[in-house]
Amino acid sequence: MLGKKQKSLLSFCEKAQKPKAGKPANETNTSHPDWAPSLHLGYTTKTVTTTTTTETCRYERQEQRQRRRTESMESMDETPLLTPVETPEGASASAPAGLEDEADQGPVTECDFCSKRREEINRLLDENRALKLELGQRRMDEHSLKDDDVRVKYYTGLADAEVFMALLATLLPFITRSSRVLSPFQMLMLTLMRLRLNLPLQHLAYIFSVDRTTISRIFNHMIGVMDSTITKLIYWPTRDALHTTMPHQFVEAFGNRVAVILDCFEIFIEKPSNLNAQCQAFSHYKHNATMKYLIGITPNGHISFISKGWGGRVSDKHVTENCGILQKLLPRDVVLADRGFDIEESVGLMCAEVKIPAFTRGHCQLEARDVENTRKIAHLRIHVERVIGTVRNKYTILSAKVPINMVLPCEGEEKTFLDKIVSVCCTLTIRSRSVVQS
Repeated sequence: MLGKKQKSLLSFCEKAQKPKAGKPANETNTSHPDWAPSLHLGYTTKTVTTTTTTETCRYERQEQRQRRRTESMESMDETPLLTPVETPEGASASAPAGLEDEADQGPVTECDFCSKRREEINRLLDENRALKLELGQRRMDEHSLKDDDVRVKYYTGLADAEVFMALLATLLPFITRSSRVLSPFQMLMLTLMRLRLNLPLQHLAYIFSVDRTTISRIFNHMIGVMDSTITKLIYWPTRDALHTTMPHQFVEAFGNRVAVILDCFEIFIEKPSNLNAQCQAFSHYKHNATMKYLIGITPNGHISFISKGWGGRVSDKHVTENCGILQKLLPRDVVLADRGFDIEESVGLMCAEVKIPAFTRGHCQLEARDVENTRKIAHLRIHVERVIGTVRNKYTILSAKVPINMVLPCEGEEKTFLDKIVSVCCTLTIRSRSVVQS
């Protein structure tokens, strides 16, 4: 009998003696000389324990997800779908038989997830409303200035929101939508803000979220519209209207003959590059380049005349004689003016009279009669300076240095852009409280 080792050795020798066929042997024929192992060559196989553990963890996770989904559906099903219905007799109908057992179990409480979700929704809604309110206030639209007279007066100089809306209604038929971004309300708003606060165009562009050129185009358009519409409120009143509204202090001093109080004011401009323009615009009184305007007010403080702009070098007499105000005087009218208005002859040609403070003319002091007349004239003529101060303080664009491009004549017109601005500012001041106490 051969042993196991001897049989294995004999089998190996027999394989070695057999010639190789050169073809792959059947995987089950281990005695074939070409048979060779080809599975798991140098690699270890996965253990059953690792595979079993992975599949078990995966199964547990799937079961856990299914359990959570089932609990969520059950919590939603616990919410009552039917409510008691009132019967015609006023009694409530009973719930269905299938829901009576659930009703006996007590009140249904919602899950923590639903309550937290509802709280988060309510918080987001409150935050959304607050943000919309804040955005509306920053947009400078109708809703932000509604019933806020303090803001309206600060930004526009007008008395309240009602006056602003009345002005908008007057200008609305003449406003062309040159900008589709801004509404007519915002177009008027930015115009008044620039007149009132003298804000730069770039600053207004940031406020209204548009381009600077858009702000410039809208401002020029709105000034032209306002100059052609609302400046008609500056008119020369009739003699009967003057007599009706004449304050008592004027009646006591000059009867009811005072027709107008005259004075000039100057606006600083940038120094022109042309030498002739520099000479015409230089003011010896202000020592700077200015534009001079003649203003006339009635005894009750109403602006009745505003001239076009003249170079600061021109005298007050020249402006008065060439601006057209003398043609509005009637016989026996009295004009109150300052010492610089040497217009006795020009006013006398209209059969009117001018009252100016007396000159010493080389004497040490005035006579008693001249002192009394001067005191009366100065006491009443001061009202025109108050009106000028009101206009310049309310619309600060007239108190700052104006760019040189504003004093150039508008295309196809004799007026300059600054003339239109001055007329508009004087018109907007008409609705202000009178400086003369009646």
